[in-house]
Amino acid sequence: MKPVNPKTGARSSAIKTQIDENLKRVYQQALTEEVPDRFVELLAQLKAKESQQ
Repeated sequence: MKPVNPKTGARSSAIKTQIDENLKRVYQQALTEEVPDRFVELLAQLKAKESQQ
């Protein structure tokens, strides 16, 4: 491991925290988005094929 530079350690930690928060925000937005109709149709087709087997 690299030794923590006292001059950049706090800044590095703040940057990591900001990255974590941004990633969480992006993933949360993705979870709340609706599934496109085309995907719903494709999933229904796959289920129908599975039930025929």
